[in-house]
Order: sequence, then structure tokens, then C-alpha cells
Amino acid sequence: MSTPEPETEEEPRYEPAPSVGKFAVWVLLFLLAAIIVVLGGVYLV
Repeated sequence: MSTPEPETEEEPRYEPAPSVGKFAVWVLLFLLAAIIVVLGGVYLV
């Protein structure tokens, strides 16, 4: 009978790049939409 090995702590799996990229994309989309709305409002007035 073999003795159970102690649980080894695995490295935490951090993935900051994708989340930061997604956040940046959302910010850019929001800014783009805001610019379009402002320019559209200026154009229509």
C-alpha cells in the first residue's frame, strides 16, 4: 500500500491579459458610441 502524496499547491492561474484586453475593448466601444452620439447630435442640431 503506497502512502498518499501530500497535495502540492499548483501555481494560481492568473490570466490578466485577456480580461484587461476585454475591458479595453469595452471602453473603446463605449467611447466610440459616445462620440457617434455626440457627433450625431451636433449634426442633427
